Amino acid sequence: MTASSNPTRVALVTGASGGIGRAVAQRLAADGQAVVAAYAGNAAPAEQLVAEITAAGGQALAAGGDVSDPAVAAALFDTAEQRFGGLDVVVHAAGIMPLPTPLAEFAWEQVERVIRVNTLGTLAIAQQSVRRLRAGGALITFSSSVLALAFPGYAPYAASKGAVEAITPILARELRGRDVTVNTVAPGPTATPLFLDGKDEATIARLARQAPLERLGEPGDIAEVVSFLAGPARWVNGQLLRANGGIA
Repeated sequence: MTASSNPTRVALVTGASGGIGRAVAQRLAADGQAVVAAYAGNAAPAEQLVAEITAAGGQALAAGGDVSDPAVAAALFDTAEQRFGGLDVVVHAAGIMPLPTPLAEFAWEQVERVIRVNTLGTLAIAQQSVRRLRAGGALITFSSSVLALAFPGYAPYAASKGAVEAITPILARELRGRDVTVNTVAPGPTATPLFLDGKDEATIARLARQAPLERLGEPGDIAEVVSFLAGPARWVNGQLLRANGGIA
């Protein structure tokens, strides 16, 4: 494929096959951005998302791979540049959340997987972003309000996301003079398969009541925040935004 001469802003969204990532891809496409919908293993939901975006008049393509592999992360950027001419927005929504388990009971292989996917995956995507985003661009990563809530059972997950928060202001400063912003969104309890998996109705209802708004977040709530950071929010940089309805 040859690079497009279309001046439309171009976004790469990882984790786009479901949950928050899917909602973000849909929202950015509705905002007029061309979207590269990245998925880890299941191509069908990503291809369906691309079909929906293109049917609505947007531009999109799907691309797969494990983004904790730096070579795969680089290949996603190559794909975006070859198809659309470059990248303006990167939203790294891919991640995993294991079932809540006391640290003493975690299998070490599971701890390593959480760190690899959530932390190393973010670093791999961030490295390509700081090298290759165009002027006026935005890198948006994801943490979690679990860090502020300090729920028992989430130690490896919180550790993996704490690292994401730590690098955000550093990257913003490393990009001095480039006109590229770096921010992190920390959703609270959000009604996605990742969050709901393994929780009974009583637990879900209890979590929904904790926020002053007395409901779980919806993927569209988070996509709205990302849309702001990906477009008009040029004076928000190096920040952590908790999108959690006031739960923490």
